[in-house]
Amino acid sequence: MRTDWVIVVPFRATGAKSRFGPGDHGELALAMALDTVEVALTVARVIVVTDAAADLHAADFVALGAVVHPDPGTGLNAAIEAGLEHAGLDVSRAVLLGDHPALTAAELRQALAASSHPLSLVADSAGDGSAFTAALVGVPHVAVFGVGSRLAHRAAGYVELEGRWPGLRGDVDTPADLAGLTNPGPRTSAWLAGPRTTAWSADRRR
Repeated sequence: MRTDWVIVVPFRATGAKSRFGPGDHGELALAMALDTVEVALTVARVIVVTDAAADLHAADFVALGAVVHPDPGTGLNAAIEAGLEHAGLDVSRAVLLGDHPALTAAELRQALAASSHPLSLVADSAGDGSAFTAALVGVPHVAVFGVGSRLAHRAAGYVELEGRWPGLRGDVDTPADLAGLTNPGPRTSAWLAGPRTTAWSADRRR
């Protein structure tokens, strides 16, 4: 494990994956987050920022080797900022959302190695969002994740990295994203193999 980077991963169980439609998608979100964090821990230290509902699952992240930090409950960017503050400025820090179940350690190592600019960015596969950001020692992050975050991060001084990295770029926001995964992690694979009762998964079986 590298110790010169800390990766902050926000995880919110409450209302997770609302774009999958009605119902509770917390189990899927947890499976993807655990797969993401497990890979990240092979490369760097990890801080998982969770909401109150996710406290029930904090032990799962701790068992993997992550540090768990409370989510202040005022949105995604506030959660990320809380994790970054906990990490401090004396290490290089990356932000990785917790929905990259096909991420590989090689991709993450390559992205960190390429992050030689004070602020770096990897866009998501859709092209308008941010899958990953990085800041070198002493450089404050600017967390502007959300709709249009790719351009927002670039406007804030982040330099875009150009690697292919399909697992890193492939965040899962919709059923189509999930259906298009190649070699997802073990927990996400187990969830996909189990019985699904939601409308979107029934559609996929037809």
